[in-house]
Amino acid sequence: MPYLVHTAHAQLVALWLGTVGWTLVIVTVGLVEWRVWEVSDLSVITSGLAWVGIWRVCFYSHALILSDNQIMFCQRIHLSESFTPPEIVAAQVLMIVALFLGLAGNASVVYGLRNVYFGLNKIRLAFASGGVLLILTGASALVPVCWNLSSVVNNQTILFPAEFRMPSAPVNQSIGPGIIMGIFASVLLVFSGLVFLSYRAPVMLEPKYY
Repeated sequence: MPYLVHTAHAQLVALWLGTVGWTLVIVTVGLVEWRVWEVSDLSVITSGLAWVGIWRVCFYSHALILSDNQIMFCQRIHLSESFTPPEIVAAQVLMIVALFLGLAGNASVVYGLRNVYFGLNKIRLAFASGGVLLILTGASALVPVCWNLSSVVNNQTILFPAEFRMPSAPVNQSIGPGIIMGIFASVLLVFSGLVFLSYRAPVMLEPKYY
């Protein structure tokens, strides 16, 4: 049984980076603070700030309950709604795709590392498959994140229905933690995937032809 542990130190670190990146993608999906809207009318949005995520729109208000205590008022953004902008539609689809790709990619590289520690075959195949899946995970997350980033930079508006109690355009909007975290997660996943693709099996394991 060949000793191969010393050949995969970088891949062990890449597994940790890929796991962290995939976990951050999960967190990014759940965050509502993708786009931060500043509003001038404080009659309903009394905090002056509203958060536009890929699943919900939320803001703090005490006017809705006629009290001095503020509550968070949220409305769900559905994929099929006519007002939903294309960058949010893409984010809802691609971020879920990224979750499954990341799960498959991490499972593949864990299988590859298991084979490294037990001196088994199919190491290169497992690492290559996992590396490709992790890169696809990073790309699937990066596309909607950058698209929403572009919407913030261009101060694009959203025609929300009346029940959302949201203005059609903000006074100003800025990047929220969701976009920043999504970019960081994508970089980790792509870097991790490249490390796994760079793995080279020792000469003793290469097939010999006579």
